[in-house]
Amino acid sequence: MKKVIVIITAVLTVSFAGCEQKPKETVNNKTTENSVTSANTKDSKESLPKKMADAATITARKQVPVLCYHQIRDWSEKDSKSSRDYIIPVDAFKAQMKILADSGYHTILPDQMYDYLAYGTALPEKPVMLTYDDTDDDQFNIAAPEMKKYGFKGVFFIMTVSLNRPKYMTTEQVKQLSDEGHVVESHTWDHHKVTGYKTPEDWVTQIEKPKKKIEEITGKSSHCFAFPFGLWNREAIPELKKRGVQSAYILSTKRDPDDPLFTIRRIIASGFWSAPTLYKAMIASFK
Repeated sequence: MKKVIVIITAVLTVSFAGCEQKPKETVNNKTTENSVTSANTKDSKESLPKKMADAATITARKQVPVLCYHQIRDWSEKDSKSSRDYIIPVDAFKAQMKILADSGYHTILPDQMYDYLAYGTALPEKPVMLTYDDTDDDQFNIAAPEMKKYGFKGVFFIMTVSLNRPKYMTTEQVKQLSDEGHVVESHTWDHHKVTGYKTPEDWVTQIEKPKKKIEEITGKSSHCFAFPFGLWNREAIPELKKRGVQSAYILSTKRDPDDPLFTIRRIIASGFWSAPTLYKAMIASFK
């Protein structure tokens, strides 16, 4: 009789233990399923393509200050008054970088500008873009080291015809700039005005070949462009788009209301400006 009672007790114990475990398994499975579903939903949202803003929305966004530099060196007696407008004395350039840093500005690059304008992606507080035209070697020897002091990065719009020539950057220097986190983009082959292109070969020579050359040097995609002299026309925009250009920069003229990504404004940093004057001009120009 005692043996029978012991056996019954053991069976009941096992049965109750099994019953206690089943709800736990059900809860765990349900939790796991909910986690997977949540993760899948998150992945699905992240994988959805971004919707580009329309031209009116892009134009309405607050403009980001974009400064355009050319030569950075002290004036010589041979420099005319008009040319000095494009030549920033070394101490003046250093003071301009310092006032930007002291004022809390953070440099941005073309991809950030594009995402901000096209998709509304947030930018750092007080953004500014520093751009350099024409491949002058003082941009490598003076501008880049000075920017490095403040953690700034720049955009170098180069003419590929000038590479490795006296007073211009070498391909090795351009590669180094790119490797250090700066951006190198096209400013045509030899600075011919886009408004003067008349044949398909002009577009190949001035746009296609320089773009490919830059990509060969840097090992990175090139999809940004600066118009020589800031001169542009609407006929140029579809030609740029066909060749993989996503955004283009003009100077201080009005933007195209239909293609604002291809008419992003810049102002030339004048050699006659002190650092405070540059700062005031920048604030007044970009709103």
